[in-house]
This record gives sequence, structure tokens and C-alpha cells, in this order.
Amino acid sequence: MSRELIDLLWRDHPAASATGTRGPRSKVSTSQVVDTAVGIADHDGLAAVTVRRLGAELGIAPNAVYTHVGSRDDLLVLMADAIQGRRSRPPHVGRTWRARVRDLADDELALYAAHPWLLDVTDQRTAFGPGTIATYDHQLHALDGTGLDDVDRDAGLSFVCDFVRASARSRRPDPHSAQIAAVWAAWQGRLTDYVGDRFPLARRVGAAAGAAMDAPYSAEHAWRFGLDRVLDALDALVSAASHGPTTDEGPDP
Repeated sequence: MSRELIDLLWRDHPAASATGTRGPRSKVSTSQVVDTAVGIADHDGLAAVTVRRLGAELGIAPNAVYTHVGSRDDLLVLMADAIQGRRSRPPHVGRTWRARVRDLADDELALYAAHPWLLDVTDQRTAFGPGTIATYDHQLHALDGTGLDDVDRDAGLSFVCDFVRASARSRRPDPHSAQIAAVWAAWQGRLTDYVGDRFPLARRVGAAAGAAMDAPYSAEHAWRFGLDRVLDALDALVSAASHGPTTDEGPDP
């Protein structure tokens, strides 16, 4: 039987108990189990992470996996925290808060692109892990100098991260995405005939947006537009907190 999740998350901490299950020493470590599961998820998706697959990859019996993790749900938390623990966290130095938050958002989006399965790990127990806490602390510092109190700083960060997560979901692979520009060009005329004058606003706006993006939807355009609006909303909050404009920090680079 494995240790409690909180102890597994902090297994490398000096205060962590070294006591494991009784019996012969395991051929693999908990970290090896977690790292192998991450590799499987990155390559084949989260559904491929099973005790049978892990046992085969690690050369142990499937049931032996449960001596390292109590359940698959616990394993997913450990995997997500391991990814957070590996992230680069350079200091926020010499940048405007808007530039820092923009970098934060870009980094979050890149993380989901590298590990799409993270979007399906929604277990809030990840908040108790060392990697997740270290990332949270680092990201909070992106809002240094804004004058936001602790509650608003936390809410502002959640606002940004929720937007990034939603944007990452919208970028999930579409089996038709490679052909969409050609399909748009081929079908645009016929679609205009079918729609006719029934939906004039949708027709006008859709035509303008489609011409600008050469497609009915552009994830990149939606990302830039949405992130600008998120930053504008935070700017209003920062301005209210400082009782004045925030132009002293200079424009976005």
C-alpha cells in the first residue's frame, strides 16, 4: 500500500518519511513511475496511462504500481505536479507588469501545447504539490508593483490562467484543420448563396472576419485579441488599486 498523496507529492522533501511498505525493496521508485506515466501521456495521451502499460514499461507487475501510488487519480496529480516542478522560473526583472503577465500567459499556453493531457487533469489536489506551489509563487510575482492586495492578486492570476486554459482547449487538434483554408475558399461562394439575406449581420461580420483571417476561425487571432482584453481588464483593476493611471510603467514592448 502506498503512502498518502500529500506525502507522495513531497516525497523528496527532507521532512518526508522514508518509510515505505513492508517487504522486498521495489525495483523502481515512485519518481520513475511518475516520469514513465508522463512519457506515456505525452506520447499516446492520458487514456494510455494504465497500470498494465506502466507495469510493462517499468518491468514490474501491474499490481506493483499500486505500491507507489494509491490510485490512478493520485497518479494524475503526481504527474501534473511533476510537470510544474520542471518548469523554468526566471526572475521577473526590469519588465512592466503587463509584459510579465503576457510572458506568463504565453508560457502557460506553451505548456499545454507540450503536454495537452494537462487540460484533462482537473483534480484540485494538485494545489498541494511542491511543483504547483513553486509555479504559483513565481507567477504571483508577475503582478509585483501593481498595488493589488493578496486576494485580488490571486484572483487576477486565476483570471489569466483560466483564459489560457480555455484558449488551449480551443487549440486542440481538429482533424479538418489542415484543409480548412481550402474548404473556406471552395465553399465561401455557395455558403453565401445558401445564407442569402436571412442573417445579414452574421453574413457581414463573418465575411469581414473570414477575409481578415482567411478562415472562419483563427486560434492565433482569438488568442491575441483575448489576451489583450484580459490585460486591459487587469489594468483597470491595477489603476483602481493605485488610485491613478499606470502609464508610468511605459507601454507594452
